[in-house]
Amino acid sequence: MAKLNSKYLKPFKNIFIVIVVVFAVWMMFFDANSYLIHRELNTEIEELETEKEYYNKEIEKDKKAIKELSSELGVEKLAREKYYMKKANEEIFIIEYEDSIPKENKND
Repeated sequence: MAKLNSKYLKPFKNIFIVIVVVFAVWMMFFDANSYLIHRELNTEIEELETEKEYYNKEIEKDKKAIKELSSELGVEKLAREKYYMKKANEEIFIIEYEDSIPKENKND
């Protein structure tokens, strides 16, 4: 049994190997620049990049909406479709489809 222990402990008798092992363990887990902290920071960077892509797409949508609203026809179209506004002497008919009408509960 003593022979097995000395076989596995033989490399650790060299001071340089002990120092390298201690240094590697320190850098992996305990240092301010450890692997664990780097992994957390990398996941946070990936999340922020996906968020950045989302906001860039939203900016593009808003730019298109602003471009459409910069003309008189765009403002009129928005007023008619969203706010149901109309011109004088004009009638508006709102058509609702069966699947868009909310169903009433029979229990009420």
